[in-house]
Amino acid sequence: MKKKGLVSIIALGLIVSFSLFSTEAIALTAEEVLTGVDDVMNAPKDQILKQKVVLIDKKGKEKERTLLVYQKGFDKRLARFLSPADQKGIAFLSLPNDVIYLYLPAFKKVRRIATHVKNTKFAGTDFTYEDMEAKRYSENWIPELLNTEKEHFIMQIKPKSGIRTNYSKMVFKVRKDNLYPVKVELYSRAGKLFKVATTTNIKKIGKYWVAEEATMEDLKSRHKTKMILLKAQFDTGISDKKFTKRYLKR
Repeated sequence: MKKKGLVSIIALGLIVSFSLFSTEAIALTAEEVLTGVDDVMNAPKDQILKQKVVLIDKKGKEKERTLLVYQKGFDKRLARFLSPADQKGIAFLSLPNDVIYLYLPAFKKVRRIATHVKNTKFAGTDFTYEDMEAKRYSENWIPELLNTEKEHFIMQIKPKSGIRTNYSKMVFKVRKDNLYPVKVELYSRAGKLFKVATTTNIKKIGKYWVAEEATMEDLKSRHKTKMILLKAQFDTGISDKKFTKRYLKR
C-alpha cells in the first residue's frame, strides 16, 4: 500500500509539473508563432511586387487595377497604381513610427494620413491604410495561442496598451510548416468580426514564401478585394531614396 501510495504521489507530481510546463510552453509558442509570422512575411531584404487588384462588389461585378509595391525591410513600403487611367499615379507610402503619406495626382499634392483615420479604405479597396502599412505585429501586439490543429496554429493577438489601432483583436490561422498566415479575422473596436483576410496558392519563390493571391472581404458590405501576384523580385538593392515624399510624386 505504501509503495502504491508513493507511486501515486510521484505520478501526481509529474502531472502537475507537466501542466505547469505546458502552460509556459503555450505562452512561449504564441510569441514564437507571431515572431515567425513577421519573419516570413518580411524575410527579403527588399521586394518588388506587381499585382493585379480586383474589386468585387456584392453582385459579383469586377473592376481591375494594376499595383506596383516596393518594400524594404519590414518598415518601408511604397505602393503605386499603374492602371487604369483614372487611378494611375495614386500612391501610398508607409514609413517607420506610424508615418503614412498619400499622393493623389489629380491634386499634385502629398498629404499625411493622420493616425485616427487609418481605418479609411485605400483608393476604394477593402484594405485600409492600417492594413497596407509595413510593420511587425510582434512589436505592438500581444499573442495568445487559442488552439493547435494538425496543420495550423490558431492565434489571437490584441494591441498593447497605448497602441492606436482600429482593431480590438485579430485571429490568425497560421501554417505550422512555414508559419505563413492563411486566414486573419479582424474585429472592430466594439469586438465585432467585420473583415476577413485570406491567402491562397502559397509557394516558395527562390528562398522566400509568397502568397500568389490575397483577399480582403468586408462582411457588412459583402465587397471583396483580391490582390493577385503577377511578378515578384527580391533582394534587388532598392535605394532608400525610393521611400520619400519626393519619389511618391513620380
